[in-house]
Amino acid sequence: MKQTTLFKFEEKESKYTKAIGSPIYEPKNKKPHILELCDKSKTHRRIKEIENSSLPQDEKDFLIEAAKRHTVFNYEKIADYYSHSSREMQNLMEKSALVIIDFQQAIEMGYIKLSKEIKKQYLEEYGK
Repeated sequence: MKQTTLFKFEEKESKYTKAIGSPIYEPKNKKPHILELCDKSKTHRRIKEIENSSLPQDEKDFLIEAAKRHTVFNYEKIADYYSHSSREMQNLMEKSALVIIDFQQAIEMGYIKLSKEIKKQYLEEYGK
């Protein structure tokens, strides 16, 4: 990776690997409690601020929807929860991209297309 300074280019060692592989998941024996799957504390703080504002209700509603993006998901615990869930729950989790199990399904849902776009951008930036 090149870093531009005011007077010259310097080569920097990247601390990130260029190797891309599929993670292997080993389910744990215990299903986590559903409340462990995400942290909504920041989301709740934003929503409280919005609700206490003097904005019109339609603007509050919009901002409340936007505040939900502050929820932090724990994907390791989500994967554990998934492995111990009913088929119906697993199916809905897959549709929400909380887990991606099946390569063909990932193509159908558009995730592989996104991956190809990221790969193209990576190759343009760093070469082969």
